Amino acid sequence: MHPSDARSERPVPTDRPDARRAGLARRLLVEERAVPRAERRALLALAATSALLGAALFTTMLVGVRTGGGAALLDQPVMDWFLTLRDAQETSAMAVLAWIFGPVGMPIVVLVAGVGWALLATHLWRPLLLWFGMALGVATALILAPIVQHPRPPVEDMLLHVDRTFSFPSGHVLGAADFLLISAFLLASRLRSPWARAGLFALAVVGIVVQIYSRLYLGYHWLTDVLGSVGISLMILGLVIAVDTWRTVRVEGEPVTGPLSMPQRDGT
Repeated sequence: MHPSDARSERPVPTDRPDARRAGLARRLLVEERAVPRAERRALLALAATSALLGAALFTTMLVGVRTGGGAALLDQPVMDWFLTLRDAQETSAMAVLAWIFGPVGMPIVVLVAGVGWALLATHLWRPLLLWFGMALGVATALILAPIVQHPRPPVEDMLLHVDRTFSFPSGHVLGAADFLLISAFLLASRLRSPWARAGLFALAVVGIVVQIYSRLYLGYHWLTDVLGSVGISLMILGLVIAVDTWRTVRVEGEPVTGPLSMPQRDGT
């Protein structure tokens, strides 16, 4: 036998760097699940519905802000009503919420949640998707604010510190809505119980409403600002649902394809 033939018959080492990298990628990045075809269609329909509803809500608020009519006509009456609700104890609670979902607290929450999730679930797909959605929300707020240039409420109505930056959209509400809605979907989509799914989204909605209340109560945003932020968040949620469905969902009975494909290891 020719020496070259002997070399060709030698087994390929499984500890080569490229093999180890492929194994690491499978462990960390791959998460696939088999669902009925109808469920996959429902997920894509949910993605489209969320994006369209978000676009409609955002556009309605933006038109009101730019024209001073429509939804913007409610801004001052709503602010006047919130001014009548203030008391010292509630102000302290709202200040805590402002810090948690603010530019200091929110990144800490997202980082800790993502790292903890990745360690417990032994994969990075959903934490990375959460971080992607959050980063997209931050970038959207930073781009839109100087374009729209919507003034905040009067500084004498602000309860904590003076903020002279632009008001539309609300970064606090956008961050809270992105974190709560995306987390709720990424958890609920892996659960089979409809009650557990509904409960996660109900908690997300309650959290968003509380944060909206906080921003209006503290006097830093108008109604159009916070609702516009919810619209943006719904559009981002639609994108996250579409990407997650495209990447992870396989129809039951169809072969799993792709160089990194492997069965799902957990449901965390």
